[in-house]
Amino acid sequence: MLGRMSPVLAGMGLAALAGLTLCALNVLLRILATELPPFQVQFLRYFFGLLVLLPWMVRDGLAAYRPNGLRGQLWRGVVHALALYLWFAAMPHIAFADMAAISFTSPLFVMIGAVIFLREKMFWQRWAAAAFGFAGVLVVVAPQMTGAGGVYPLIMLASAPLFAASFLIAKALTRRDRPEVIVAWQSLTVSLFSLPLALYVWEEPTLRQWGIVLVCGAMGSLGHWLLTLAFKLADISTAQPVKFLDLIWAAALGFLIFAETPTSSTLLGAAVIFIATSWIARVEARRGKIRTE
Repeated sequence: MLGRMSPVLAGMGLAALAGLTLCALNVLLRILATELPPFQVQFLRYFFGLLVLLPWMVRDGLAAYRPNGLRGQLWRGVVHALALYLWFAAMPHIAFADMAAISFTSPLFVMIGAVIFLREKMFWQRWAAAAFGFAGVLVVVAPQMTGAGGVYPLIMLASAPLFAASFLIAKALTRRDRPEVIVAWQSLTVSLFSLPLALYVWEEPTLRQWGIVLVCGAMGSLGHWLLTLAFKLADISTAQPVKFLDLIWAAALGFLIFAETPTSSTLLGAAVIFIATSWIARVEARRGKIRTE
């Protein structure tokens, strides 16, 4: 199916599917983070993500997962682990839809970084879609910032540039490594860098919690594989406006799982984000068609 689509549309579709997968993953992680220390949950999610990949690694041979440059993989692990420390510290204290909305500041950092570091060409429609989508995010986030729990949105907001840096490194790594290799090394390095603090706060999980952790590992590896493949097929800045759809996924899941009714500001912000995403998808489709003619 992907072979019949333009790389741009295929990349955007994979990015949207990755967003839905990772939003569902965040539901499980938020449940676990209210029952176990968040930093322990961070370690378990990536460690089990690596365990889930082991059958494929054994089948293909460990040599197939040797990266073409270890330094980039290690740097990505450091940056991603730091972002996750901030993310998990704030996660239990923020409504699910608002948590997703705060993360949407990272596409702007990604777009800026893609121009500066990856030399990707930007056109005005991408900037306009990102700005319009970010305006929708601000509609959601502003009430959070002025509330009593304002410190936690700020902590989560601080993770956005770090996640953006991680995604930019991942895009650069796709030029020399397969998505499977990048995902495997992400799981390995984040596990290693998360382990010390996880051990410090460790609590023994129940059998039910171990089961949830296993599902989280599988969903996390799948979501990041889809996202890395999207980065390989299309410019990273192309996939970023699609990330704003995550707010719609998050609002729906928050209502169904946590009985969190979206506020009027969340619904208004989601409408703005949906308009921005739909518009840029049409623009990218036309551009992709022109390039293939």
